[in-house]
Amino acid sequence: MDTDLRGKVVVVTGASGGIGSAIARAFASEGARVVIHYRRGRKAATALARECLPADNLVVGADLATERGARLLFSRALDRFGRVDTLVANAASWETRDVPLQEMSLRQWRATLEGVLTSTFLCLREFFRIVARQRCGNAVLIASTAGIFGEAGHADYAAGKAAIAFGLTRTLKNEIARIAPHTRRYCGGRVNSICPGWTVVPRLAARLADHQQIRKVTATMALPQLGRPEDIARAAVFLASDRLARHITGQTLVIAGGMEGRQLWQADEIDPAAV
Repeated sequence: MDTDLRGKVVVVTGASGGIGSAIARAFASEGARVVIHYRRGRKAATALARECLPADNLVVGADLATERGARLLFSRALDRFGRVDTLVANAASWETRDVPLQEMSLRQWRATLEGVLTSTFLCLREFFRIVARQRCGNAVLIASTAGIFGEAGHADYAAGKAAIAFGLTRTLKNEIARIAPHTRRYCGGRVNSICPGWTVVPRLAARLADHQQIRKVTATMALPQLGRPEDIARAAVFLASDRLARHITGQTLVIAGGMEGRQLWQADEIDPAAV
């Protein structure tokens, strides 16, 4: 099926990571011109750019939690391509340790929210300024099932992702429709989000090497299997396509095998006499 993405300019933030790199590859395979953003993974981003050839692409390093970094990313994209059609806001930070709220430092809380929520806000603000001039564009925000079901030991991350999946997505779908209005030939500006569940990516490699952990996280899924980055990438391509998703906006798509939540207790942790 034709996505009509050939020649479109797509900015993918956090493209040096597992999900981000899969998203960049997927858009490149559709013939889109891809802006590959990284913060620290310069080597991985450069290798990805070579892999995505002959698709036209650009590699940009920037700290998106700063106004300067966000401006740099989009100014480089405009200098190279003259426009930006889609923003895939995927970049985020994650504290790998489980840290209960009562033990969480203010420094960690602020750092996570800057990496998850502030970076998304700053990128969206720059992108919306471009959309207002172009009168067209759409955004796909990568949130998380942590923002839907919560994530014990990661209240900071869950709070940031919940804000993206609900507050930002549902507010900005109304705002973008004002600056990129529907016409006879154009569906109008759109904003949607994707909430991946447990997905096989490098930062989760240690946890997912534990078979007991795999059993625990898949126990509440109708499809008891781990997601793959390509599952998220295909959904991002679909939502970015004005042809395929022309009447879809303000939606939060959960890609987690039908997850209904997470097991809170193992069987041997429950005292039947106290139930």
